[in-house]
Amino acid sequence: MPEPTVSAGYVNNLMQYALSRGAGAEALAARSGIGPGDLKDPDSRIPLASYVALMRAAKALCGEPALALRLGATNDFKELSVVGLICYAAPTMGEALMELNRYGRLVAEVDVPVKGGRFQLARQDGELWMVDMRADPNSFPEMTESTWSRFISETRRHFPDAPFAKAVHVTHQAPEHAAEYERVLGVPVTFGSDRNAIMIDASWLGIPLHNPSRYAFGVLSDHADKLLKSLENAQTLRGRVEGLLIPMLHKGDAGMASVARQLGLSRTSLYRRLKQEDVSYDLLVDDLRHRMALHYLSGDKTSVNETAYLVGFSDPSSFSRAFKRWTGASPRNRKAL
Repeated sequence: MPEPTVSAGYVNNLMQYALSRGAGAEALAARSGIGPGDLKDPDSRIPLASYVALMRAAKALCGEPALALRLGATNDFKELSVVGLICYAAPTMGEALMELNRYGRLVAEVDVPVKGGRFQLARQDGELWMVDMRADPNSFPEMTESTWSRFISETRRHFPDAPFAKAVHVTHQAPEHAAEYERVLGVPVTFGSDRNAIMIDASWLGIPLHNPSRYAFGVLSDHADKLLKSLENAQTLRGRVEGLLIPMLHKGDAGMASVARQLGLSRTSLYRRLKQEDVSYDLLVDDLRHRMALHYLSGDKTSVNETAYLVGFSDPSSFSRAFKRWTGASPRNRKAL
């Protein structure tokens, strides 16, 4: 399986905070493998393992065991990710939570072994809990610390009179900086619990957000949907193969052996793994050429001959025959499609 990733905006938030607390840029880069050039585009992806290494390096270099707790209490979520912008454009807190579950993987890809999203509401003993359902949270408790700190601190910052958190439970044992939890979170904390959760006041779900915008919500959601699709494609072997092929098609070098080498696989392994995704290599290439041809020809971006070259046909007549097989029409009659 592809290794999990986090968004560069999420990583940069930690990087900038660590720098502001006295950590050196070169030391952070050396320990994490993350350089400034990796963080220019907030939507680009960074391996989760590198983010974990950066967090551990930041704590050590700053001499702050509670750094993750304090990090979560700083910037608003909308400063880190398009997902935060979508949440702030929602009408209410409850609807923002739904959008967070919908798009949360764009922020951090974590294993959630149940349906319904990462943050789920549950009733127990007459109380309402918001539960973080990610698997194996104790392998990286700093994510729990920063997540709950951000939820609580942002609500407190923007809605100081609104009731929200009543208590916090975490599954990891009390760390050396346990006293900082109640100071930062402002509520009783239970360590070694059976859940990572905040006991919340149900009225929090109905809090109207300050500036909901259906227009902004739609624009941002479209952008997030495209990012999510890209992320999903990257997790399939077919998506990775197509990503390699798109800039290569015009060279006519779309052979399976060449692509397998670039993926670090044998030709046999590539064949077998694509078969597990119910696709053959030849059909994958043919379908990609079809979709790319439609893209190039739409809006008269390129001529028929240019399109034939771009999708890997040395002979325009061969391309015309393929296009008619794909669509039932000649590429010169494409406007009728």
